[in-house]
Amino acid sequence: MIVARRKTAASNSQTVANDWCLNTPIREDRTFLREHVWFDQLNHSMAFIYSIAHSTFGLITVALLALAFGLYLEIQHLRPSTKRIGCVSVKYHFTRKCNKTCKFCFHTEKSSHVATEEEMRRGLRLLKEAGMRKINFAGGEPFLYPKQLGWLCQYCKEVLALESVSIITNGTKVTKTWLDKYGKFVDVMGVSCDSFNEDTNELNGRGTGENVQQLFRIRDWCRELRIKFKLNTVVCKLNWREDMVSTIQELQPFRWKCFQVLFVEDENDASSADTAMDKRKRDARDLLITTEQWQSFCERHQQLDAFVPESNDLMASSYLILDEYMCFLDKGKGKEKQSKSILEVGVARALEDVYFDKAAFIKRGGE
Repeated sequence: MIVARRKTAASNSQTVANDWCLNTPIREDRTFLREHVWFDQLNHSMAFIYSIAHSTFGLITVALLALAFGLYLEIQHLRPSTKRIGCVSVKYHFTRKCNKTCKFCFHTEKSSHVATEEEMRRGLRLLKEAGMRKINFAGGEPFLYPKQLGWLCQYCKEVLALESVSIITNGTKVTKTWLDKYGKFVDVMGVSCDSFNEDTNELNGRGTGENVQQLFRIRDWCRELRIKFKLNTVVCKLNWREDMVSTIQELQPFRWKCFQVLFVEDENDASSADTAMDKRKRDARDLLITTEQWQSFCERHQQLDAFVPESNDLMASSYLILDEYMCFLDKGKGKEKQSKSILEVGVARALEDVYFDKAAFIKRGGE
């Protein structure tokens, strides 16, 4: 079949050449001979290319092109896209219980529920199957449950093989003993610290008397165990004027996230009477800052490489937050919204109940 096609192609090419010659004035000069020889060579080349396209070599070429195109599509699929971003990174607040009383807290102790180990494992598997690659354990204060936190980190790293396992803590309950045992399952240790002035920490409900000393201890333990050390700071009316540059330079966190204090209905909007009667309730209204005050703080610290500012607009709906019942939370505009539990309806269905700002997620680095 291939031979026959080659002969046909050659015959067709020769016919074209003959027709061309018949319609061309006869010239005996060398120019005509050169043109005739060139065209004859072109015809033979065209016939050869045509035959290759129908040969085994041609099929291999087509297959290679198809493979290359497939790889291109796969690369496009892996690139961040607002259409494809799912639950890549999840903040799991497995407890609301806390040993501090931060006045601006937007995830307050509204319940004492903690899921069972089996429920946690099942929920985490569902998230992994839905595309989760990173998880951050938060609270409340996660180190109030050191054993649960330990096996959660180990399970996510060893069994689910997640790309990143991180913790956010106020630092007061972190111990070297815990880190020696479970540190190998932790990629990032984030510590919340809103001021290097203990008087300010006392005013906002985080005071211990030795916040800064504990920060340096945790930093040193993390360095020893090769865990990335990170800081989180909430910028509010109590600390927006503070210059934190020198201490941050000394601590050298790989990232310093600064959040504009966030007001969330049904979380930190309690009245003064309610907060006086129930210490678990919060009122952040007196701590809110203006856009100008926020920008002033950012300008003072933007020289630092680790500095990552997140305004209310960028922060509000760009995190996938999972609560103690394994429900997604939407802390964006208006009253906080809660999805159905992923244990009951699955991840995809639960995500339909909340708004997730995928563009903001990508803008702030997809973490």
